[in-house]
Amino acid sequence: MEFAPDPQHGRVFITARVVRSTDVTPSGRLRFDAFARYLQDAAEDDLADAGWDEPCGWLLRRCEVAVRDYPGFGQRAGLRTFCSATGPRWAERTTTLSGPAGDLMQARAVWVAVTRPEGRPCPLGAAFHRLYRPSAGGRLVSARLSHPGPPQDGGGQPWPLRATDIDAAGHVNNSVHWAAVEDILAGLARPPAAAELEYHRAILPGQRPRMVTSNAHDQVGVWLLDGEHRLASARLTFGGKITPRQDRPAGRPRGPRPAVSSCRRRHQPRAGSHQGG
Repeated sequence: MEFAPDPQHGRVFITARVVRSTDVTPSGRLRFDAFARYLQDAAEDDLADAGWDEPCGWLLRRCEVAVRDYPGFGQRAGLRTFCSATGPRWAERTTTLSGPAGDLMQARAVWVAVTRPEGRPCPLGAAFHRLYRPSAGGRLVSARLSHPGPPQDGGGQPWPLRATDIDAAGHVNNSVHWAAVEDILAGLARPPAAAELEYHRAILPGQRPRMVTSNAHDQVGVWLLDGEHRLASARLTFGGKITPRQDRPAGRPRGPRPAVSSCRRRHQPRAGSHQGG
């Protein structure tokens, strides 16, 4: 996935974070689950800054991440986010994380608009298009999922839930799915150059997900399953041979856990900076 440029017109919301000790691996690399929280925080701050009293909720359908480099502990990271494409009932948000030397990571996330409280897909609405259509520039995006199913030989390992995994919507927060990816990466010698995560079904309190993995060529596949039903799937691309770490076996499971029943500004960005376009 190539990095998309900022739009020439429309809203680009800019904020910043400092990479904290709770966001990184033992080596100091920003974790994917922490990056996912950055993305969600930036999106929520963008909506609040726009002053839009949104009538709908949002469910994440998929997220694709391209990586040039990873920020590390203590680094100040800028975040630029904008609506990059739309569909009838969903929209794509592109968020770029930058460091002092330039852009490091970019995520494209497709979010589906849903009614409250039924959770049914609904049209984006006139207010959304007034605020976010200009930056999309007429680009369309599909909400289809494309990952293949898991290996047919069964197996896998339990991936138990924690009470803290459940968010205000009553299901596992989308950033927590990336923690499963980090469990696999802990057993590999280096992180991927690209990662994709698709959300098939909400993970609910009381479920007991099972994690299945595959390794082929320069890609690792990860699936979270409830019985035979796919909950989520990830595809990690390394651009070269996948090498296990020597000090930890790949895919080591987590320990036992209880089951639970702006626009553009060219100087240094500040949190909440934006400009109309």
